[in-house]
Amino acid sequence: MSATYQVINPANESNVEKVNLADLAATDAVIEKAYKTFESWKKITPADRAKLLRAFAQIVFEHREELAKLEVENSGHTIGNALWEADNVANVLNYYSASPERLFGRQIPVPNGIDITFKEPLGVVGVIVPWNFPMPIASWGFAPALAAGNTVVLKPAEYTPLTAVRLAQLALKAGIPEGVFNVIVGKGSVVGNRFVTHPKVRKIVFTGSTEVGKQIMAGCADQVKRVTLELGGKSANIIFADSDIERAAAAAPGAVFDNAGQDCCARSRLLVERSVFDKFMAAFEASVKKFKVADPSLANTDMGPLISKKQLDSVQSYLTETVAFTGSAPSGAGFWMAPTVLLPKDTKSKSWNEEIFGPVVSVLPFDDEADAIRKANDTEFGLSGSIWTNNSAKAIRVARAVESGNLSVNSNSSVRYWTPFGGYKQSGLGRELGPDALDSFTEVKNVFIATDN
Repeated sequence: MSATYQVINPANESNVEKVNLADLAATDAVIEKAYKTFESWKKITPADRAKLLRAFAQIVFEHREELAKLEVENSGHTIGNALWEADNVANVLNYYSASPERLFGRQIPVPNGIDITFKEPLGVVGVIVPWNFPMPIASWGFAPALAAGNTVVLKPAEYTPLTAVRLAQLALKAGIPEGVFNVIVGKGSVVGNRFVTHPKVRKIVFTGSTEVGKQIMAGCADQVKRVTLELGGKSANIIFADSDIERAAAAAPGAVFDNAGQDCCARSRLLVERSVFDKFMAAFEASVKKFKVADPSLANTDMGPLISKKQLDSVQSYLTETVAFTGSAPSGAGFWMAPTVLLPKDTKSKSWNEEIFGPVVSVLPFDDEADAIRKANDTEFGLSGSIWTNNSAKAIRVARAVESGNLSVNSNSSVRYWTPFGGYKQSGLGRELGPDALDSFTEVKNVFIATDN
């Protein structure tokens, strides 16, 4: 008998749905199905593959409210965020639907012949998705993989499988052939590990902890299997004295407390120029006090609960340093926590260095531009971050100096499906999204045709 997992609503701890967890045999069966289907899927004409992806996008958009409600119930996301996430899936599919007809090779000048290149699909791609953003992160992997002609086996996190399962059903309704886009629910130690060891899985896309990402990377080395890794973050939000302090302070809560801080791009290290530290902190406190933590199904809610009791306990274990101030949160059932602002002693403090993955931000002052860059780079991570200044030359200098894959100036946005996303250092390997994502889902084949005979 297969094992099961009880999905729980994190806002009220009620039982939502019981799902079956795949064992090794079931995992192998799905991989084999995807492998057999690959031969027919890759031969579908680019125009027809593009039409199918556009149809998939359209049906996702038509079911956006259903998908959003599932995410609110399963993940505790606010309804506003969940609607954006459903739309993001549709938008990503639409974006990559243009790719099959534009997957260009090259003609390279060579002596004594003609040389041309082709971009060919890899085969079966295993996509391992975390629980913090189940829908969009899944699409960032499966949309370009499908567009390039690969088949996909997607493993959602055990905590949050419901939207992934529904997306697989919608894919079939859209006309995507059975076996092309597969979803399998199971433990990482079973399903995820089998992606690593199965020889017919030719690439793994993993989003999750740096620790697990290293294990996957090491395991894939045995088969020289391709990987894309989007891992941890400890991003800096740098506030210079010449910025619009009120605007920066108003935006800062959303930069770290959105999705209850369960975001690898969360600006959880807040650096404020010393000359405006007190001014900023006063404005920041007012913004945090107004940040509404409540029932995620309400349209005006800014933050919902954490995903689980385990995660709540983990986050609260960091509250051993000086608390500057907090927001508020509901009491009673559910995994609730108030947004919390810490004042660590220095850059060696635990809260300053470790990815907390919850609604906690640590604040330190800096003295000048060089000090800000030094403190921002003093981390093993390099995923995202923000720079607030009205000096455009300074913005460019600091952006070039900060070791991070995604930076925003006078903004806290990190992800746009039109642009590359990924990290420096231990924040990851490779890039998702943007125009070049398909390159990581293809092999380049070079063909030389002699003309001197």
